[in-house]
Amino acid sequence: MMLAPLRHPAFRALFAAQIVALAGTGLTTVALGLLAFELAGADAGAVLGTALAIKMIAYVGVAPFARAFLERLPSRGVLIALDLIRAVIAASLVFVGEIWQIYALIFLLQSASAAFTPTFQAVIPEILTDERDYTSALSLSRLAYDLESLVSPVLVAVLLTVIPFHGLFAGTAIGFLGSAGLVMTCRFPPSVRMRADDPFWTRATRGLRIFVATPRLRGLLALNLTIAACGSLVLVNTVVFVRDHFALGSDQVAIALAAFGAGSMVSALALPRLLDRVRDRSVMLAGGGLGPVLAAGFGLFWIRDAVSFAGFLGVWFALGLTYSAVMTPSGRLLRRSADAANRPSIFAAQFALSHGCWLIAYPLAGFTGAEWGLAESAFALAFLGAVGFGLALWLWPANLPRELPHLHTDLAPDHPHVQNAERTERGFHHSHVFLVDSLHRQWPTQG
Repeated sequence: MMLAPLRHPAFRALFAAQIVALAGTGLTTVALGLLAFELAGADAGAVLGTALAIKMIAYVGVAPFARAFLERLPSRGVLIALDLIRAVIAASLVFVGEIWQIYALIFLLQSASAAFTPTFQAVIPEILTDERDYTSALSLSRLAYDLESLVSPVLVAVLLTVIPFHGLFAGTAIGFLGSAGLVMTCRFPPSVRMRADDPFWTRATRGLRIFVATPRLRGLLALNLTIAACGSLVLVNTVVFVRDHFALGSDQVAIALAAFGAGSMVSALALPRLLDRVRDRSVMLAGGGLGPVLAAGFGLFWIRDAVSFAGFLGVWFALGLTYSAVMTPSGRLLRRSADAANRPSIFAAQFALSHGCWLIAYPLAGFTGAEWGLAESAFALAFLGAVGFGLALWLWPANLPRELPHLHTDLAPDHPHVQNAERTERGFHHSHVFLVDSLHRQWPTQG
């Protein structure tokens, strides 16, 4: 069942493109740190932190506007062009000699990625129309991300024995070129081509407006905050936990991060079968609710100095389980919350909004860990995660029906959408699968 999507030639090529691009991106992650140290020495951490902040700002600020700008163009051509742009930018990093050049090229590179990733994600449900296949594809994608975090350090270690670290940027460029080549082999459905008749600002904010108006997407936004809070505890503070408290080496830092990734992979492998029997909301809220509990419980045991390294790995593994339980099904919510014309817009909105949550959680994890202490950081992040979980419970009601009765008061009697509707004194009344779009701008509160 998990491998069923690979029977589709287009998805098989796109999945291979994702793997190749991820491998290249992993090389850049390591090479940037080495380049920052070469240029800034002891201030390399500040340089790298600024570069990562620029990355997140590009993700949050560029994605919706890029989607609106590119909406008139066919998705296949857009993906190929963006891969080629990313390859040129990555190759340019080989020649960097000043810190400001790092910042400029990282902004350009991540801006291209902010346009590429939502477009790529929105294409998959058009290719895999069966929900089971699409769910398995989401799990495969999650596995690819987690495996990249495990394999890239090994690949880097091997490459650095034969090439200088600057050559890693060339490897990234090769990865993007390989991705572009694989996308060229795909045939996309015609429905992936979008119309762009609305003004630019309307198109740029369309995804955000659909998010705000759709209850399950409001719940997803709240859960994004939860997993960003719990994930930041792992991604920001693991090195401090391992090196400072346990007094262990870099290998153990990698093992701890691998435990988190392993939990995420186990969850991703289990989800396709689980989601056949359990509603998305139940699975995602279970993951979103467990994460803050684990973070708070970990903080309590940490204060008492009652956490062994094995226990630490167990908590990180469990946090990985909760992370994937929220992240993997999110694509299913996005898919069923918009038609083909609006789907790229809500994928772009999810990309921007989710990274906006990380932009809040990352600094909180770093500041509280440095200024207050590691246990206090766990408590602060658990509180932030609990706020997100509480909002999700409130904003995402249980048992929302797919078909909703609603009233149209602003459509002409000859409008095609209301031809079979019941005409009343107030307008046209009918019921169908409800999506927020140009004809349905608000979620109905009553029939």
